[in-house]
Parts: sequence; C-alpha cells; structure tokens
Amino acid sequence: MDDKGLDLTEAIEHIDPAACSYEEWLAVGFGLKEAGYPVDVWEEWSRRDPARFHPGECQVKWRSFDGASVPITGGTVVKMAMDNGWRPGGGGRSLEWDDVISEREDQVVVNRAWLERREIHEPEGDAWHPAGELIRYLSTLFGPDEYVGYVTEVFTADDGEKKPTKGFTDRTAGELIEALGRCHDDIGAVLGDYDREMGAWIRFNPLDGKGVANDNVTAYRYALVESDKMDIGEQNAMIRELELPVACLVYSGGKSVHAIVKVDAGSYEEYRRRVDFLYSVCEKNGMVIDKQNRNPSRLSRLPGAVRRGHKQFIIDTNIGKANWDEWREWIDSVSDDLPDPESMAEVWRDMPPLAPALIEGVLRQGHKMLLVGPSKAGKSFALIELCIAIAEGIPWLGFNCAQGRVLYVNLELDRPSCLNRFRDVYAALGVAPRHLDNLDIWNLRGKSLPMDKLAPKLIRRAMKKNYIAVIIDPIYKVLTGDENSADQMAKFCNQFDKVCTDLNCATIYCHHHSKGSQWGKQSMDRASGSGVFARDPDALLDLIELPVNTETKRRAAPGADEVRLANMTALRIEGTLREFPKFPPVNLWFDYPIHKLDAGGELARVKSGKKAKEAANAPGEDGEGGMGDTLELCFEALSFGGEPVTVQRAAEYWGCTERTVRNRFRASKDYAIKDNVITEISQ
Repeated sequence: MDDKGLDLTEAIEHIDPAACSYEEWLAVGFGLKEAGYPVDVWEEWSRRDPARFHPGECQVKWRSFDGASVPITGGTVVKMAMDNGWRPGGGGRSLEWDDVISEREDQVVVNRAWLERREIHEPEGDAWHPAGELIRYLSTLFGPDEYVGYVTEVFTADDGEKKPTKGFTDRTAGELIEALGRCHDDIGAVLGDYDREMGAWIRFNPLDGKGVANDNVTAYRYALVESDKMDIGEQNAMIRELELPVACLVYSGGKSVHAIVKVDAGSYEEYRRRVDFLYSVCEKNGMVIDKQNRNPSRLSRLPGAVRRGHKQFIIDTNIGKANWDEWREWIDSVSDDLPDPESMAEVWRDMPPLAPALIEGVLRQGHKMLLVGPSKAGKSFALIELCIAIAEGIPWLGFNCAQGRVLYVNLELDRPSCLNRFRDVYAALGVAPRHLDNLDIWNLRGKSLPMDKLAPKLIRRAMKKNYIAVIIDPIYKVLTGDENSADQMAKFCNQFDKVCTDLNCATIYCHHHSKGSQWGKQSMDRASGSGVFARDPDALLDLIELPVNTETKRRAAPGADEVRLANMTALRIEGTLREFPKFPPVNLWFDYPIHKLDAGGELARVKSGKKAKEAANAPGEDGEGGMGDTLELCFEALSFGGEPVTVQRAAEYWGCTERTVRNRFRASKDYAIKDNVITEISQ
C-alpha cells in the first residue's frame, strides 16, 4: 500500500512496461520501493515486456535506488496508472477532507477493470495479400474519383530520426485500385518502394490533389483514434466496447491500432468540434489518446506494408455504430443515469409514502425552499431563526418545524460575527439552547466556491451527519453563470437537487429581489434574474416590505424609542407552494435581530403586491385606507435616510407614470413639487 492506502500492485496492472520509456520504467521501480513493496513486484511487472526484460537487472537497479534524491514516490506510480485510465476501486481507503467525490461522469460506458482483451493476429502465408489489403482500404474510405495522399519515402531529420516526407497526392483511389489489381501483391511497383523499417503511410481523408495541408482536404469524413499507451488487445476491445463508428481498423505494425472513425463533418469547424468530443469520450473511458492526430490531413498506417517485421493490416471494417449521428445518440443514451419509466399500474395499490413535513404546511424533508426578499428585510436573520427552530423543534414564524440536525452554510459573515449573531438571536427569541448539538455552522467567507464545485465538497462533509436541512446563505456568493439566463440558472439550481438527493435532506437558500418597484408584481416575479429561481424550488417564500407610518409602528411596539421605531420593518410573507395548499399571508415585523408575528393585527389592513398597486391608483383608497395616507406613506418611505423625494422615485414606488405622481401630490395641500422634487409643506 502507498501512503494513501492504494494498492500499487493493482495500479501497475494498468501500466504497460512495453509502452514505458527507460526513465518511466525506473520511476515505477523507485516508486514501488519507496512505498515499501519488494523487488519481486517490479520484476514480475517488468516481465510483461519480454523484448527488454533481462533477468537480474531489476535486482541491480533496486539496490542502486538506496539514498537517491530523486523525488519519486508511490504517488508517481498512481499518477502513471491513472493517466492510463485506472481509477482506484471503492473501499481502498477513507476519504480525506479535500478529496473530491466525483459523480458518475457523462459518456463513461466502459469499466476498464472489466474490459476483456481482444487479441489480433497477423495474416500469414496465403492469407497475406498486400495489394488486397490496400484495395480494401481504398474501397472502404474513398470514392473512385477522390485523390489519395500516401507516403513511401522518408528523410533523416536534424535529430537523426527518420520521418515521412509529404508523399504523393496525384492519383485517385480508382486509379490506384486499378493498378494494384495488376501488381501481383507488389505494392512497391504501384506506390514506390518503401523502407521496411519505417513502413508506409496514407492519409484517410480525400484531398484536392494539390497538397497535403488541412486546406487541401475536400471532405472531413474521418478522424484518427490512436493510443499507444495501452496494450494492443485492450485497444482493440476498448474501440469495440465504445461502439465507435469505425470505417477501418488497422494494425500499425507497432504499439497501436488505428481506428479510422466516421465523423462526417460538413466543415472544418464542425470537424474540430466532433473530434474534440470523440477524444473526450475516449479519454473519459480510459484511453490515452494521441492528440497530435487531430488534423483531418493526418497520416495513418498504410495497410499492406511491413514495418520492422510486422505487417500493417486491416483488422476489421465498418464496426460499431453505422455513422456519427447514431453513435452520438447512443453514447448519450447509454451513459445517462436517468431512471427508467415506471407503470402507474404497478404502484397504484402501493404508493410510496410522502416525505414528512420539515416546515408544516410549507416544505417537505428532502425538498427545496427559496426565501426571497428586499434589503432591510432581515433574510439572513430569518434563516438563522429557522436553523434554531429546526434544531430546537420549535415553530418558525408561526409554522411548526420538525426537529433534527441542520447545517448553516455561512458565505457572507466573518466567523465571529456569525457565531455571535446566532447567540443574539437565541437570546432575542427567548429560547434556551438545549440542542446545540443539532446545529452546525460551516463558515466559508472568503473561501466560497461556485456551486458546482461547492456541492460535492458539501456533500462529502455532510454525508454521515444525518442533517434534515442544509441552509445556504446567500446564493449570490456561489452563483455560476448569468442569473438572467434560464438555461444557465437551470443548471445552477440542479446543484441544489443534487444536495437534496445525495443527503436526503431539505436545501434552503435565499436570494434578493430585483431592482425597482415590486408593488405591481406577483411574488413569483420578484426574485432577481431568471424566472427559474422562483419556479425551481418546491416552496417559495417571498418577503415584501409593507408601507407603514410611524404611528402604525408605535401601535405595534408601544414604548419603543424613536431609533427602534425607525429601524422596524413591516413585512408580509406570501408563499408559492408545490406540495401544500397556499397559506394566508403572514404579517410580521423585523425588529432587530428577530422577526415577530404581527400579533396585534396592525398590518392586516395594509395592501401589498398587485392589490397595493390597484389601491394606489384608486381615488380615496390606499395601503391603509385613504388618499392622504397614500401620499404620507410614499413620502415617508422615500425620505427615509435623508434622500430627496423625486417624482421619478415616487413613480417607481407606486409603479405608475410620473404624470400620475404629479397629479396626486399637486392635489394635496400638504405637498409641493419644484424641479421634480417633492417637499412637505409645514403646517
């Protein structure tokens, strides 16, 4: 085992010694020794490369590792294995705090640990027909009038390595097939003699006969998939398990097979997108792809040639799915983790029980709730009150709550402020902290991540805590994408579903109102950004501020000083629920640091939302029952904080035109308008 509890003997099964450089071979040995394995493990693994294995060599090198300063550990071996598609099996070790739990990845359809090798066998004797191999290849990939690029000549580069020349592009597939049919298997007589150490090459897409660049490609028909970091039998099996739409599968005469895959792109840009997707799927399933093969004019191995004593030959043609579209549809369908449809007849007499209520009449356990409201409404305090209500098993804003463990994810306050706020709210509520062990706080100010990154880390930490609710405050700190984009916000909200599903708990979060007046809007339309925010959760609780004057506040809080009265906010909660009937609006006061129900009924007469707008437009009627009150409430609300009361701001407040504002205030003897500023006339 290495220092993380991983079994390196399992890891090296996914490293082919024949595909390793000398330095990589040494690194495996050094890593095994550093992790405490005996030399026999390295030696047995090395035997898998009979061409380079020499008895006793591992023993000699093993002894030389003592005292070496090279920074190689067992982790190096793990990295090499994972680069070749290995993933540590479950149960091998316990997770660390910073490990990431990966959800099932899309397009993963092959479990390499269960992949059965498919051997290939070179044709021998009478079965070997070089010209026939090439004719079959050309007939499969090209039309008779399409120009073919091929290479039989090499040159010696500055580094001393032999490399292919640009080759020839002046003959069509039909011309080549005709000549090959008369050559009696002497393909050199048709193509020119080739270096039998290097083999020969061919381009798999048709050309214009004028060059070998990407611009000379006339049809973006095929892409090359090659991986020389895997065992040949595994490559062959992987390509077939992935159902790649392969037109021609060719053995290279070396360490790899070449899959000529049908991509059928209409343009170079589409070709690039499809090849990127193709390579991504292959890599997700454990193939280490040679990404230098992306170009549509890339060379592949020419069937019928011989390379270092090994034949370059066609293994198979037209395997896997028939074409790109069919394969793409298949890869998306088989890799999803969606449940199958179920017959209603099978469950009619045995319905699954509904999840119990977390907040009675509002939210079930395992569901989602959004609290939305304006500034000064005390949304964070309301969520802290909810945490306490769940932890202690007491009502929240008049709604009974189930008791259980709750996690509060604090993204906005520093740690001391957050912890002290909880204590202050406990004290203001008059609740004895008898069940603090039910309440956990995760302080992430300055460390918050986008929700798609935060969700798996949250799930890992909460997996064994048995929370019945996770409260995230506020979501703008973890927002990903454009909040006005329905598509992006749908993906964002899906992360809350994942938290609910994986933890079997409710997820509760808060958001703010959009800018401008909210008076003419329904509760579903007040949240900032896309309507997805309001329509995604199972319960939406909307806080709306009510326009009240100082006298109303005095009646609600007799004996309160002017500072307290100035900071009191009248609120109304309206609910949009998926699982329960709509409840009557709840009136309350935010009297720092807690919310209190409007026990005296002072707020019952105040209209809000669409009714408030209608009332404001109706003569002799307003939020509290009169035209004068409407003006007074508007002026008092807008002048709070010392800001001038302008016609424009009043129009936004009421949701009406500026002309209507002028008419209303000019009709009153208590107000005057000058330069679009409304002032109060002293009596």
